[in-house]
Amino acid sequence: MCLLGLTCSGCSQFVIISYLLHGPPSIEPDFDAETGESLSNPDIKVAVVCFAPTELQWKFPQIDEQVATYVSGRLSQNHITMIHPDFIKAWVDEHPDWERAEEIGAEFDADYVIEIELADFSLHEGTSTTLYRGQTEAYIHVVKVDEDGYGDRIFTKELDFVFPTRVPRSSYDQSLTSFQREYLSRLSERIGWIFYDRFHGDMIGWAN
Repeated sequence: MCLLGLTCSGCSQFVIISYLLHGPPSIEPDFDAETGESLSNPDIKVAVVCFAPTELQWKFPQIDEQVATYVSGRLSQNHITMIHPDFIKAWVDEHPDWERAEEIGAEFDADYVIEIELADFSLHEGTSTTLYRGQTEAYIHVVKVDEDGYGDRIFTKELDFVFPTRVPRSSYDQSLTSFQREYLSRLSERIGWIFYDRFHGDMIGWAN
């Protein structure tokens, strides 16, 4: 019994030392696990584009541009080489009839194009006007673009994201503009985890 206790104690110490030296074990990104590829290679360039239904754009003007900008910035912070979203926006504005993600990839010499297809987006809890709780339903697609500018959709993930995760936020404590910025930041982080490592417990502070 003592030997077993000493052995377990030694194992615990080894785990603690390993944790201190190397940090907590990370979770492999969904994209990497499913495709066997990675966007983190410094030689790879990535573009992000977002689509939103007309009714969402009426309710949340420029929501497509905002989501693309936040996600692009988040991926860039995590060592993924991004095409600047302003360049993509300018090109899209000049080419309103564009249809395929690979057109953007070919224009900017991007290796991958992330398509964010918003199905629903809201900032309030149900029909309440005084409680904030952001909700997004979306599809995340990745198109791989070859040297000739042809693209192939290699990845799709459905996303249903709610923040705060447990308790809505009162409008008496925070303005809608401030909450929208915070929610877009959390949404970009959640989408980012599809493409870069994260850790267990990263969402602990998202409850309220």
